[in-house]
Amino acid sequence: MAQMNFGGFQENVVTREEFPLKKAVEGLKDETIAIIGYGVQGPGQALNLRDNGFNVIVGQRKDSKTWDKAVSDGWVPGVTLFEIDEACRRGTIIQYLLSDAGQILLWPDIKKHLTAGKALYFSHGFAITYSERTGIVPPKDVDVILVAPKGSGTSLRRLFLEGRGLNSSYAVYQDATGKAFERAVALGVGIGSGYLFETTFKREVYSDLTGERGTLMGAIQGIFAAQYETLRENGHTPSEAFNETVEELTQSLMPLVAENGMDWMYANCSTTAQRGALDWWKRFRDASLPVFRQLYSEVKSGNEAQLSIDSNSKPDYREKLELELKEMRESEMWRTGEVVRSLRPERNK
Repeated sequence: MAQMNFGGFQENVVTREEFPLKKAVEGLKDETIAIIGYGVQGPGQALNLRDNGFNVIVGQRKDSKTWDKAVSDGWVPGVTLFEIDEACRRGTIIQYLLSDAGQILLWPDIKKHLTAGKALYFSHGFAITYSERTGIVPPKDVDVILVAPKGSGTSLRRLFLEGRGLNSSYAVYQDATGKAFERAVALGVGIGSGYLFETTFKREVYSDLTGERGTLMGAIQGIFAAQYETLRENGHTPSEAFNETVEELTQSLMPLVAENGMDWMYANCSTTAQRGALDWWKRFRDASLPVFRQLYSEVKSGNEAQLSIDSNSKPDYREKLELELKEMRESEMWRTGEVVRSLRPERNK
């Protein structure tokens, strides 16, 4: 572990250079990693670990779509694919990658397999941070660790196949064996992380819930919708409004930000664009700052966690979710986006 300077602030990080894959595989050579849940994060982490040479098995409910997906991904029933109970029995490291609501529901079945010396791994600090709401309190004689990729499981897998990696945070909540740190970092390297930066379970969930509701998903969709509607109200066509709102951002400008930063993106735009952006960005910051402060307060208080638990635990959650996603999908903006994507040059090759 090394210290690096981020904008004048020292942080603990682990890079692939100081903790290479060979060291990670060697450190976990006697471990069996049981991936519990094959939905959002499960496939990416499981497949990356398998491809990197770790001993991995998957635990999933039989006769489910995710069981069938695991089989199609090459997991063999009775060899590397088991019912959840059997996978937990076999695993020395249990990667608990079900949804937050799913973790609450299944916890009694998982807990009975957490015998002394095993490790319980999360990719989200939710269950532990809000334990008074989730009821998830691990035994004292197991390691409790976290590796949280900063992106979806789909992106984790895609970047891995491209020879790249997502950055991840890591945390140790409970070190019962004296090797919790090494286990966490080895798994972080194994799933294909770029570099690993230190956090806590609480900091991870506070930043994650804020980010998802903020610039990563909630705020960006809200800003897209506001600008698109403004352009449409003023007579711009759907295609023009979408291209100016979404397409140019995602296809042209964000890659420049990812490459060298926001100032570099500004420097590679017209002087008119630079001037306008420099004049307006602080107005948008000042307008949204109170909303973000309110959001963080709601996350910290546990209110957002409780809303998620209550909503995601309802039997009709999936049906209601699909209705909300359908409303977004069938909006003019995103129906226009579907047409725009179909017209990208690579689709016509």
